[in-house]
Amino acid sequence: MNKDAFLLDNQLCFRLYTASRLLTQAYHPLLSEQGLTYPQYLVLLVLWEKDAQPVNDIAKRLCLETNTVTPLLQRMEKEGILIRKKGKEDARQIIVHLTPLGKRLQESLCDVPATVGGTVLCKSVTPETVPDLFRMLDDIIARLKTQTEKKEQRDRPGRDRLTR
Repeated sequence: MNKDAFLLDNQLCFRLYTASRLLTQAYHPLLSEQGLTYPQYLVLLVLWEKDAQPVNDIAKRLCLETNTVTPLLQRMEKEGILIRKKGKEDARQIIVHLTPLGKRLQESLCDVPATVGGTVLCKSVTPETVPDLFRMLDDIIARLKTQTEKKEQRDRPGRDRLTR
């Protein structure tokens, strides 16, 4: 058994987890000025790209389950940032729309990407290397999504468990 494999400093997962947690903390003071959380900011980013989206599409874009996104959207609706309406073609579908406040927040937060981006830049992450970093992270994300989807397909209820 290779004991080094169990050293915390040798864990990719720990580095990604730590970077993610610290990056989220970097957003906190910038977003809290507008009364927003980081997950709410992510929802806004999705809706600023394209308004009037189904809850399922927002959840998929954020790599989250709809039961995770729904309470977040409900809070944002109570705060007047967005509204949820039943779909015209399919009443079971809920479409999320930005309110004027939700649209104005984009202007209020226009400095956030550059501010946080500047926080991340360092010796090994420069404006020139960011695209390479994005490609590497996208590859990791795609691989993990594929693994998760395969596992979910194997674990689906109703599948004959004896054939595994």
